[in-house]
Amino acid sequence: MKRILLLLSVLLLLVGAAQAQTRTLTGQVVSSDKGEALPGVTVVVKGTTNGNSTDGEGRFTIQVPDKSEVTLTVSYLGYKSQELPVRPDQTRVEIRLSQEAAALDDVVVIGYGTVKKRDLTGSVSSVKGEEVTKLPVTTVTEALQGKIPGADITRANGYAGQGASIRIRGNRSIANPSASNNVLYIVDGVQGVNAADIDPNDVQSIEVLKDASSTAIYGSRGANGVIIITTKRGSTGKPKISFNAYSGITKVAGYGEFMSGPEYVAFRREAFRAAGTWNSPEDDSKVFNPNQLAAIENGEYVNWPDQLLHKGMQQNYQVGLSGGSENTKVYFSLGYYDEKGLLKLDRFKRYTTRANVDQIVNKWLKVGVQTQLAYINNDIRRDPFNIASQIAPLGQPYDDEGNLIVFPLGGTQVNPLADEQPGAYQRNTKTNRITAAAYVEMTPLDGLSVRSTFAANYATSEAGSFYGRNTIDGRGANSQASITNNQNRNLSWENVLTYKKDVGEHSFTFTGVASYLSFTNTSSFAGGNNQVLPSQSFYNLGSANQNPFYGSGFSENKLISFTGRVNYSFKGRYLLSVTNRADGSSKLAPGHKWANFPSLGLGWRLIDEPFMQNLKVVTELKLRGSYGLSGNDVINPYGTQNSLTNTSFSYGDANAAPTYTISPTIGNANLGWEKTYTTDFGVDFGFFDNRITGTVDYYDAKTKDLIFPYTLPLLTGVTTVNRNIGRTRNKGIEVSLTSQNLTGKSFTWSTTATFARNKETIVELPNGNVIADDYRNSLIQGQPAQIYYDYVKTGIWQLGEETAAAQFGAIPGDLKVADISGPDGVPDGKITSADRKVIGSRVPAWTGGLSNDFRYKGFDLNVLLVARVGQWISSDYYAKYTRSGVNNGARVDYWTPENPTNEYPRPHATRSLSYVTTLTERQASFGKVRNVTLGYTIPKSIVGKAKIDNVRVYVSGRNLYTLSDIKDFDPEGEGVIDRPLNRAYVIGLNVGF
Repeated sequence: MKRILLLLSVLLLLVGAAQAQTRTLTGQVVSSDKGEALPGVTVVVKGTTNGNSTDGEGRFTIQVPDKSEVTLTVSYLGYKSQELPVRPDQTRVEIRLSQEAAALDDVVVIGYGTVKKRDLTGSVSSVKGEEVTKLPVTTVTEALQGKIPGADITRANGYAGQGASIRIRGNRSIANPSASNNVLYIVDGVQGVNAADIDPNDVQSIEVLKDASSTAIYGSRGANGVIIITTKRGSTGKPKISFNAYSGITKVAGYGEFMSGPEYVAFRREAFRAAGTWNSPEDDSKVFNPNQLAAIENGEYVNWPDQLLHKGMQQNYQVGLSGGSENTKVYFSLGYYDEKGLLKLDRFKRYTTRANVDQIVNKWLKVGVQTQLAYINNDIRRDPFNIASQIAPLGQPYDDEGNLIVFPLGGTQVNPLADEQPGAYQRNTKTNRITAAAYVEMTPLDGLSVRSTFAANYATSEAGSFYGRNTIDGRGANSQASITNNQNRNLSWENVLTYKKDVGEHSFTFTGVASYLSFTNTSSFAGGNNQVLPSQSFYNLGSANQNPFYGSGFSENKLISFTGRVNYSFKGRYLLSVTNRADGSSKLAPGHKWANFPSLGLGWRLIDEPFMQNLKVVTELKLRGSYGLSGNDVINPYGTQNSLTNTSFSYGDANAAPTYTISPTIGNANLGWEKTYTTDFGVDFGFFDNRITGTVDYYDAKTKDLIFPYTLPLLTGVTTVNRNIGRTRNKGIEVSLTSQNLTGKSFTWSTTATFARNKETIVELPNGNVIADDYRNSLIQGQPAQIYYDYVKTGIWQLGEETAAAQFGAIPGDLKVADISGPDGVPDGKITSADRKVIGSRVPAWTGGLSNDFRYKGFDLNVLLVARVGQWISSDYYAKYTRSGVNNGARVDYWTPENPTNEYPRPHATRSLSYVTTLTERQASFGKVRNVTLGYTIPKSIVGKAKIDNVRVYVSGRNLYTLSDIKDFDPEGEGVIDRPLNRAYVIGLNVGF
């Protein structure tokens, strides 16, 4: 702690400046149109670091030299900067700032540069830092949900520290959709930074690049969209310190109910009644063993999932320091995030620190460094729910002396609480990730800049695992200890040349980029069984003296790129952007490693045309269009090469000898790039003095030469080869609309709505359709890549349908599926694979968000709603139905002669359950109250007495309510029983000095 205080003191000395306090100058900054006070405006004495920011009422106080004339520089995002002279005897000023039209002069970060929002030709969505921190989130990606049209963001995992996943404009690749469609994150110009390590309080802005015109400069790296995160930098003026914190509790946000003890007893009795074994409670001895009978007689029932689920906790603390002079600017922060999950042994701790330093050496030279260090300590819980959902809910988890009963009721299933016992189980991963980047920027000529950035991303992780013999994995037999180590070393060197030139009404910007990226991974693992001393866990593998295992791995790949881009503007109305990037990937085959990725973007600012000047209703109107090509090299390193696999072979010998065989996936010497051609048309508009603003985009992305693992005939001796085959298509529409509903002096209300509809289609596959055996992984031409291809459940065979049921080998109470087609394309009285059809898609038909912001004096309220509509799920919860009655299962409506339902088949001790997957498939549309945050900013007149600039306290709730036909669990989690989602309630504090 002393070191941290010393470091803060040094930084304060670095950015502080002695200020003569000879005259107090006060003032207020208001908007010129409505006279409203503007908080957070920067007011600085020109040529010095002496300055301050306005408070919540637009007021400021600074010290200026007595009896001297000074000039104030006043700046505020979205308003025109102003310089105001102050007389030697003046002690108070009133400043009125004019708003930029729709903030069109706001600077938007794009690939390798910035442009004004008015000059964009591509589809780019921007979110400012204050939007990111409106709600307490684990990662910055979570903060984008509902705010970016075309970005499908979900949080399907409730474990501690888990963030959200994101897809931009659908899935293009189909070989490995969970990994090959990931977006590219750029943090302060550096690729490969883990966005989950960034504290949201460090974010200045986020830009999401979606179309080919905006992403083409990243070539293959930007094929699935680009998210550019810009962190805070130092600023001139007095040093500013911020403290942000929140803490609260979490609880499960809907978890499926399983049968209680009495319900399970009735279910098992019914299973044996259907088999003719049970007729009354006198026959219970034929159904239950003595231990179970004793538990039933004593009323000993246990709800195992309830025993596992607990309230969790979240807390986050961050301190930021910003300041500097005209030449030196520093931003420094420390962050700590801690989350205790809904289960014991589930804990996530993240420690972060960031330092951004920018130094102007002279008029033509600027240098800087940026570093981020993240240390993560994550205790991970082995899933206990699979057992908890099956084990009979009878008996007690502990004996009369409080000791765990490892095998309840003398059965074969382990107590789900076994891993929670002291010293029984440990699974911990410690991760260190550091990003360090240094840049040199030279401006030798007017309009010309050359910037060279070298960055290193280095990550190490140590994953240790131990389970004792009396645990879920040990099952009373043996313990195991192991360690896995991973090291990732990613290097990048990027050189960017930018030249800007205005010639009359013509404006040119040329950008040239030379880029080198290197990715290296090494790994090793070791372990063994029978850890002699369980207290040593995985820290002494030498004591795990049975069945030792070990191994190591290495992979490396490189990407070299050369890029050129020209942005042209004529009269500020006619816009052109032309880009070409050449990428060379070491992962692809010789002769196919290089490809060019060009793009063209056009823009027309109609609002600036003379014929639009008399249309007072329309205050902003711009048309955009773009077309471009991007690529993807979605295979692992060495995927184009043949390799050998170590195996054992024995022929007439007692001991097998080590040998090598060809790997099941063989190399392809002709494998090249997967390519996507994207067309985008957009319009940006504003009405009624920009009280209503928005954008609409239509896009059509066609992907060909898909990199796909093609199945080979068995006679070849191998299984697959990666080939460029097949085509997909994504097309859709995106809408973003913002309205300033009320803009009074005391009360304001604004609304932002987003909507996106995307249609994914497989256009072409080798040999027509590729149908996998797994109903979740079938690929069908004309359908999305992620579908459920299954039989169609039509109900349950009822009494009176014995004859019809017998034709299909069924009896009343059995599951009924549709006879759709036979070999001749017509129903044939048999259920075969020809009777399967597309049930639904895992991707939504549309997504949307609705954010409302209210302000009344010092109060602020944000309400965020999100929707995801049209997607289907196959829920693990609904699959937890063991017809024989051997195991417990989901609480469902099952058929009996007295309850002729069409939901679930009749329990039956001797009949199997076919077509169980048809029971799991549900349409899972939902709308959510994602977040509600109520805050209050304490007046400056109160906190200013303590030399504090601002204090805001708030309460917030996340994932508060879900509207859906799915009632058993949170549908966002898809009913996966081992990772329930949570609901959070927190209280927070923001302080600025």
